[in-house]
Amino acid sequence: MSTIGQYQSGTEVQRFHLKRSAYVRNSLLALLTAVTFLLVAVGLVGGGRWLWGSYGHTFTPYLKWQDALLALVVYLTLSALAGCLTSLRYLYALQMGYRREMLLIDEHSLTVRDLSHKNLGSIFWMIGTTLLCFLVVLGGLIPLILLGWVQTWADPVLTTLGTALLLLLTLPGLALTIGMLVLLACILVSCFSLCRQMGAPRTYRLDSHTSLWIHDFMLSILSPGEPESLLELQLLSSADQQRLLALLRKRWIDADRPWNPALGEEIEAALAEVQHQKQLALSA
Repeated sequence: MSTIGQYQSGTEVQRFHLKRSAYVRNSLLALLTAVTFLLVAVGLVGGGRWLWGSYGHTFTPYLKWQDALLALVVYLTLSALAGCLTSLRYLYALQMGYRREMLLIDEHSLTVRDLSHKNLGSIFWMIGTTLLCFLVVLGGLIPLILLGWVQTWADPVLTTLGTALLLLLTLPGLALTIGMLVLLACILVSCFSLCRQMGAPRTYRLDSHTSLWIHDFMLSILSPGEPESLLELQLLSSADQQRLLALLRKRWIDADRPWNPALGEEIEAALAEVQHQKQLALSA
């Protein structure tokens, strides 16, 4: 569904909304993902409570493997909660794209929301990347964990040699842990920024500095100082797809083809794809 309105200045603005079928499908996926993350977090909390009560907490000169495992459980719990909140953030963006607009075009700018279901895949990618970093952090602490195992050896000579070797390995292990913690902190800051921007509107000026192109029925917008935005044309109704492509072609021609010299051919190919999909729908 698309609408045409005007600002107070009289400038015409065209709004394109997320089609209902895509809204329902992606909303269900987002809700299912959020519930799954929440259930995982609840299960991890239960497992963490059991683990906490399964061993003593007296001070030892080495790191207990249970402490390392508990740290991993806590990290996974926080990651699952973050995944749940990010999924809900995407669900909110879907509602805005359906009720307000997914794409807004006026004479001088274009505002778009990336509402592709691939956003949910990026949540798992972020969690997997940060989890790998955290596992490396724990890996650097392995010599400290093995110190406790060495103390159980019966042979005092082997115990002394093993302890000395592990103490030597502790220094590079700690260096690895500290370095990965710094890297993990930087990645988490970037992930937080990405989560905040997921599905958020981004505005691009329609001038010679902005590049637009269409590939695989997807509109890509890139402008200096702004991240690239992708708009899946399949998220629009067939009527809106035609209106949008016709509008872009008109703006591209009127502006003397500034965004991409081959955009006209790409628009024609996309329009042909829209017509083909219409024919398939009618023949089905």
